[in-house]
Formats: sequence, C-alpha cells, structure tokens
Amino acid sequence: MMNREVRTIMDKHPVTVHPDLTVEELSKVMLSRRIQQIPVVEDGKFVGLITSYDLWRRAEHKSPNETTIGNLKVRDVMTRNVIKISPKDKAGTAAELFADRRFKTLPVVNLRDELKGMITAFDIIKIVFNDEYSKNILFKEEFTV
Repeated sequence: MMNREVRTIMDKHPVTVHPDLTVEELSKVMLSRRIQQIPVVEDGKFVGLITSYDLWRRAEHKSPNETTIGNLKVRDVMTRNVIKISPKDKAGTAAELFADRRFKTLPVVNLRDELKGMITAFDIIKIVFNDEYSKNILFKEEFTV
C-alpha cells in the first residue's frame, strides 16, 4: 500500500488560486469549499501554498497601519518555500514527510513545477484503512479513494 505512486491517490483537480487574489476573496473560497490549504498557481506553475495558518500568522503580525489583512494579496501571505513531491513518488514517502515535518498537505508537481495534484495525510489514512478493513468499523458509508 505504501508503494503506490502518489499519482494514484492524489487529488488531480485541486482548487487553486492566483497570487493576485485578495486575502478577502481567498477567505471566501476557503470557507465555501471548507478547505484549509490551497496551492497558488501562476502561468501554470506552482508558486506557493496558502493555508489558514498563514492567514492567522499574518493577522497576528500585521503592521500598525493595517486595519485588516483582507486587502492584501495572496502573494503577500503565502508560503513560497514549500516541500513538493512528484507524481511517481511513493505514498510511503509522502507519509514519512507528513510525520517528519508535521504538515498535512503536499503539492504534487512535475519537473517543470506544473501542479499535477495535491496529496494530504488524510489520503494516506484512507488507503491504509481501506487496505486493512474490508468494511467500515464505525460508519455506514465507506471512505472513497
């Protein structure tokens, strides 16, 4: 199960945002889609990741003349130095990165930094669960991969 390629379990169509989107617009996307991290893509290339933590951190450290962070752009708040994984990397590699680095999302990019998908710690949990149990233990509906 951990030898599966990331591309077989990743989300191939993640929600993305442009770096020029305002934080206010971003917040609406995050709330309506109920997601906490979104890859930032510009001209087809992955350029960063924006998370709810980035927003909280920026709100905590806003400059004295800022009354709100809502007018800032995603590029002002996003994390640029992001660990990435390739589509052919193994699920076990992603799991090790999640455990070692204590984050829960990895962008999946090709050699040209084009975003191909996203993989989360929950995606790994789902494959482990589905491989271990033939039916759900607590819930009637099944996890879907």
